Amino acid sequence: MTEHAASGSYKEVILFLVTAGIVVPLFHRLRVSPVLGFIGAGALLGPSGLGRLTETVPWLGAVTISNRTEIAHLAELGVVFLMFMIGVELSWERLRILRRLVFGLGSLQVVVSSLLVGAVLMALEVPPLAAILVGLALALSSTAIVLPVLAEQKRLNTPAGRASFAVLLFQDLAVAPVLFAIAVLGRKDSDAVTGLALALGQAAVALALLVGAGRLGLRPLFQLVARTRSPELFMAACLLVIAATSLVAAASGLSMTLGAFVAGLLLAETEYRRAIEATIDPFKGLLLGVFFVSVGMGIDPAVLMKTPLTILGLALGLLVLKGGVILGLGTALRLPRAVALESALLLGPGGEFAFVLVGSALAAGLVPDDLGQAALVVTTATMVMIPGLAALARRLGRRIDRTALGRARAEPPPAERQPGRVIVAGYGRVGRLVAEMLARHKVPYIALDMDAARVADQRRLGNPVYFGDSANPDLLRRCGIDTARALVVTLDQPRAVEAVVAAARAERPDLTIVARARDARHATALYEMGVDDAVPETIEASLQLSEAVLVDVGVPMGLVIASIHERRDEFRALLRRKEAPPAAPFQARRTVGKAP
Repeated sequence: MTEHAASGSYKEVILFLVTAGIVVPLFHRLRVSPVLGFIGAGALLGPSGLGRLTETVPWLGAVTISNRTEIAHLAELGVVFLMFMIGVELSWERLRILRRLVFGLGSLQVVVSSLLVGAVLMALEVPPLAAILVGLALALSSTAIVLPVLAEQKRLNTPAGRASFAVLLFQDLAVAPVLFAIAVLGRKDSDAVTGLALALGQAAVALALLVGAGRLGLRPLFQLVARTRSPELFMAACLLVIAATSLVAAASGLSMTLGAFVAGLLLAETEYRRAIEATIDPFKGLLLGVFFVSVGMGIDPAVLMKTPLTILGLALGLLVLKGGVILGLGTALRLPRAVALESALLLGPGGEFAFVLVGSALAAGLVPDDLGQAALVVTTATMVMIPGLAALARRLGRRIDRTALGRARAEPPPAERQPGRVIVAGYGRVGRLVAEMLARHKVPYIALDMDAARVADQRRLGNPVYFGDSANPDLLRRCGIDTARALVVTLDQPRAVEAVVAAARAERPDLTIVARARDARHATALYEMGVDDAVPETIEASLQLSEAVLVDVGVPMGLVIASIHERRDEFRALLRRKEAPPAAPFQARRTVGKAP
């Protein structure tokens, strides 16, 4: 191997790997997204950074990236892999659950934000097409930074986390058609109408072929590969699918990212989805790093140094405009104010796909260079603010929630009595499942819980949950224990369960009480206190495991269910032996904890 090949052809790749080795652990230790580090490294090592000094300081040529073409190819693969992973992670069930937020809040946010940004740019005498394209680019937020920040804060499953994810999901879905529109608008056909019609027809045929071939061939392909039990072959099949669909889409006039996204959607319906995610994720992370380095290379730090106040003002303006849109739309769609505000602060900054859209528009000649560069610099400036804005959003959300929590504590259960209602003591994971099953069978219920935040969240969803101590006799009377059909105690602390049982039994000796027990000893104690059914966690877990393994090894389902019921009755009879007369046969009450 020649010296030129070693130092020239591979210099950019080696520099990137060194950059990744420094940026990732350093920014992880600082609890800052590595995306910002990659963008900064690209700006520093690119031709607009230290690369400008190579003529006066020749040795800098060894530590700067001058071959942007080499990096650009890898960077494009980074976006392709990202869109593929978005397709794989997207499921129809997730879309169904979040459909109101995805297609309501998400679509309105993209449309309104892009129109407002476009209107501002047109007021500054920017051509309408360029203004709308830049508006669309700036309307998008950063999936690559926001989701990891929420995951680190363990807030992905909070209302604000779900709302933010839904909006980001729609934005990711919107990228592919926008890229296609840019490709069509960038065509130099003499007859625009004919060119557009041909492009749409060619795209429709290509998409139909991709979807048809994917549905027919992908599952058999991966079944064949999986039988070999070769991780290397499985990885090769994943890479082949991504490359093939991307190249077919590109050859048809579509974007490579759209082809990869379609492939991901098709594979999301197969049983190999999780294995594919685990296989591709390292490639996606590494190649996205290359993409962000290339983004940094396209930014001229001199522009930021010349007009820092202007860039900062534009960045703050974008944050206020997008944040105001999200806050207003979230409030209009009846999101809690704290959730809408936190989502607005998280989604106000620009995102990585702005670089993709602006770059494509620049290459197609649809956006002037100075406008495109300004949009990229503003996007970068806002992305740098995301970690700080996330921390601010969390604090403001907690402060606003205090009023709601206070209302949750102060709001008493309803004074009106509803005969035949079930009282659920504790509304954690177990209590919610019990309540869902009661609602499914149209059995009215009222729930009590000591977690004010949980109560506030559930009341926003319209569930009859109230704050209070279930062991308080006055509160039980207020909830109508005298006419209640049953009491279900789902608390996870044994002493708390016993306190509720004692208070309820003192108020009404004939009330049906079903209680959650820690183990067999605790269940025996609860039976002695007078519960009708005690469900020990340890015994139920072992019975469910037994049922699963018996069915999996081929024992008929009917026999398994019958034997599990029989064994459960034996356990219950054994636990009740101390308080039940020896001669009385055990009568099992088929309620909570029963297998169907």
